[in-house]
Order: sequence, then structure tokens, then C-alpha cells
Amino acid sequence: MALDFGPLAVFFAINTLLPGSAIERILAATAGFMVAIVMSMAVAKWKAGGISPMLWLSGGLVLVFGSLTLYFHDSTFIKMKPTVVYAMFAAILGFGAATGRPLLRTLLETAYPGLSEAGWRKLTINWACFFVFMAVVNEAVWRTTAPNPDSDLTFWAGFKLWGAIPLTMVFALVNIPMLLRHGLQAEAKDVPLPPEG
Repeated sequence: MALDFGPLAVFFAINTLLPGSAIERILAATAGFMVAIVMSMAVAKWKAGGISPMLWLSGGLVLVFGSLTLYFHDSTFIKMKPTVVYAMFAAILGFGAATGRPLLRTLLETAYPGLSEAGWRKLTINWACFFVFMAVVNEAVWRTTAPNPDSDLTFWAGFKLWGAIPLTMVFALVNIPMLLRHGLQAEAKDVPLPPEG
């Protein structure tokens, strides 16, 4: 979890604690975020023996949108990055559900032993809907609290850390009774969470 959410905490800390104008803090926080995500990926490779596809996707988008933010001195790119991540995850999972191939099973099968086909389908649909919801929420938050390229991102960054992460954890926990009804074994490993987006 620290590998997924640590870089976001770095962004929040730099943006909140660094003195200077809003745009200076945003650029420094974005650079810190980019370094932290690369370090997170390196630690995942070293400790876990590999980088999950979700971390690859999230890390790649952080580097692309972060680079655009730094190059253009425009925070719109970094604010839109979570929306793009959430929308991509929703589209991928939605496609898997529509074609009868719950792609979450490929990624998480060892973490959910015994889960039935119906359980995988419901879990896939639930997460796809959740990601659509989070994409809409991210857009609403940044467009109402930091609409300009040089707006102060303190509220938005705080929401990402103190709002989006708890919402994701609560959503994962809310799914557990459904998973248990569909064959999840009680001694399953810790429930993995997707990256913050």
C-alpha cells in the first residue's frame, strides 16, 4: 500500500509545506511525485520481484502528465491525471465484463482464492463503476477548487490523500460480504487495493 500511496503523500507534503507561490509549489510537488513514483516502482521490482500492471500504468501516466505539467507550467495536466487513470481502469474492466473476461481475475486471483465466476464478474463490475464515480469526483473537485492552471492545489491534493484513499479502502471493504457469498475463502490474503489514480 505504501508503494501505491506513498508518492501521493510526497506530492501532498511538498505542496502543503513548501513556501512560495502556488505554481512554484505545484511544480516542486509534481517533480517530487515523479521521483517518488519511480522510486516506488523500483522498490516494487526489488521487494516483490516485479511491478504490477496497475502500478506500471499509473507510474507511466504520472511521468507523462507530470512532464507536461513541468514543461508548460500548467497544473491542469497533473489534476487530470487521476481522471484519465480512473477512466482507463473503468474502460478496461468494463470491456472485460462485457466480453465475459473479468480481467481482475488475472491480476488478483491469488489474493481471492475460491471466488466463483459470478463473484469475479460482480467484483469487476463494482470496481468499474467505482472508477467511473472517482473520475467524476476528481473532475468535480479540481474544477471547483482549483480551476486555473496556477490555482492553489492544497484542497485538491488533500482530497486525493484524505478523501480518495479512504473512499477506495471503504469500497474494498464493502465488497467483502459479496465476495464471501461467492466463495471467497475466509483465510484469503490481505485484500489488495488498486493504485490511487
